[in-house]
Amino acid sequence: MNAPTVPQLPLLELDLLKTLVAIAETGNFSAAAEAVFRTPSAVSMQVKKMEELLGKPLFIRDSRSVSLTPDGEALLVHARRVLALNREIVARFITPEIAGVVSMGAPDDVAERMLPDMLRRFSQSHPCVTVNVVVESTHRLIEMVSRRVLDMSIITSEAGFAGDNNAEILKREKLVWVGLKGGIAHEKRPLPISVWEEGCLWRAAAIRGLNEAGIDHRIAFQSSNISGQKAAILADLAIAPVPDSSVDDRMERLDGKGGLPKLPDYALGLILAEQLSGPARAAADHLRASFTA
Repeated sequence: MNAPTVPQLPLLELDLLKTLVAIAETGNFSAAAEAVFRTPSAVSMQVKKMEELLGKPLFIRDSRSVSLTPDGEALLVHARRVLALNREIVARFITPEIAGVVSMGAPDDVAERMLPDMLRRFSQSHPCVTVNVVVESTHRLIEMVSRRVLDMSIITSEAGFAGDNNAEILKREKLVWVGLKGGIAHEKRPLPISVWEEGCLWRAAAIRGLNEAGIDHRIAFQSSNISGQKAAILADLAIAPVPDSSVDDRMERLDGKGGLPKLPDYALGLILAEQLSGPARAAADHLRASFTA
């Protein structure tokens, strides 16, 4: 008598899991399709296949974006683990062309807003390269690169720091006055402002502009971290000059309100130590590509 056949569980292909992660990270099917080099219709078919295999809806769709259901969130955790394990297995058996350690620096605001996604993608494309990051002020980062403590660093450029004139410009962005949405800090006089430490471009530009506009002000909050700046804004303790891309839905751009002066643009640059290793050159190329994408 034959033993009863045990039903086999379906297999989720790696391509399906890659698509799931791409949708979760980009927030819509079109952007995810570009990330995985497929058409939006192909991505939709992959989602349908996953949902049919698991018997659960994975996404909540609306006219502008998609979000994960609780089952989708649970699958996302496992998908990232499986994909990471796959990269580890492949790297174990295929000798990588590039392997080593790279030391990189970045200012606080870049480390918070930009680096995590850049480093995640670099680790996926270069699994045998370890990147160590130092978060410091621009003048300290320039010094560390010159002493070869760091292979490279992103810095606030064109800001009068000694040594920043050799930086390769990666991005230009405008600074904007920002306060709590619906807040009243911008109406107070003296105007409470939140700024960085002495020598910071944003601080110097803000104070110079306020002085020229004849707006009485006081430094109500001082922090070397952008998280501290945001805390002051969200508590309606002060307004602050911040990069336009760091403004979120809880904040309000105040440019032009109450006679606030226009702030200058600022630039992010890349400086490199001499005679970079192969892994460091690959990391520098990845940074350039990330800022031009």
